[in-house]
Amino acid sequence: MELYNLTGTLEFLLLGLSEDPEMQPILFVLFLLIYLFTVLGNVLIILAIGSDSHLHSPMYFFLYYLSLSDMGFSSTTIPKMLINLQTYKKSITYVACLSQVSFFFLFGCMDSLLLTVMAYDRWVAICHPLHYQVFLNPRLCRCLVIVSFFFSLMDSQVHYLMVSQLKFCTNLEIPHFFCDVTELLKLACTDTTISKIVIFLASIIIGFLPASGILYSYYKIISSIVRVTSSSGKYKAFSTCGSHLSVVCLFYGTGIGVYLSSSISSSSKQSVIASVMYTTIVPMMNPFIYSLRNKDIKRALQKIFTQITHLTVKSINV
Repeated sequence: MELYNLTGTLEFLLLGLSEDPEMQPILFVLFLLIYLFTVLGNVLIILAIGSDSHLHSPMYFFLYYLSLSDMGFSSTTIPKMLINLQTYKKSITYVACLSQVSFFFLFGCMDSLLLTVMAYDRWVAICHPLHYQVFLNPRLCRCLVIVSFFFSLMDSQVHYLMVSQLKFCTNLEIPHFFCDVTELLKLACTDTTISKIVIFLASIIIGFLPASGILYSYYKIISSIVRVTSSSGKYKAFSTCGSHLSVVCLFYGTGIGVYLSSSISSSSKQSVIASVMYTTIVPMMNPFIYSLRNKDIKRALQKIFTQITHLTVKSINV
């Protein structure tokens, strides 16, 4: 069986969510709205944090970069899917596929590590409030973000290198809406044992360690809250980490759903549906979760909308 020369004009076919022509316009409108809400929501969070001095604290510093990462995560997959839906074209070049793999794991891992850092922030705020400014000084916060980016970059390059070593034959159809590594491994004609082992180990390290850190942080948080005698004190402590806990459950819950659907079920369609939740719905929901449950974010957004309204009225009058 002939192997393709990967330095040539190799292209994959992304079969997407549905091959029904009547569904293409509906899916295009749906995912365009999802992408616009994702970008708009995260941009508003970034503007709110950047413009309000009251939000210049470690928690919002990490949320700022989480919003940036969420926009990058969505932009890795949705724009290409929208182009394919609009043009009825399913192809993606080999280079674009590799780039998609790299950025997918870069921003996905960045989200995971930032959520872990934010769990540490909540642990310090609740369990060691008097030492909060010492434990999470601006220099340490910047270092945590840089380290998170460094490890995310390493993870993305590991997946990039493993996929770049694969050789493909005549079957180049990917039953997905983006270049999923699992599907690429299935299409490879050469032995993928080493690639699977390396990718599995990288996924375990990058997935298990952050999840363990989050679980440990919330174990300490819950242990500390249980010792609080007043009900108002317990409610206040829980409210400070409610938004983060909701995002963590949504992120890891959908991530586990993707893993289980691909491992247990042989149906690629179920895996695709689970991936939609993980790659598109989660980044869209994060800004809403933080803005709806956070009074400081609400106040900052109200100031932004008031300024925009004032400028609009002023320009109309002129």
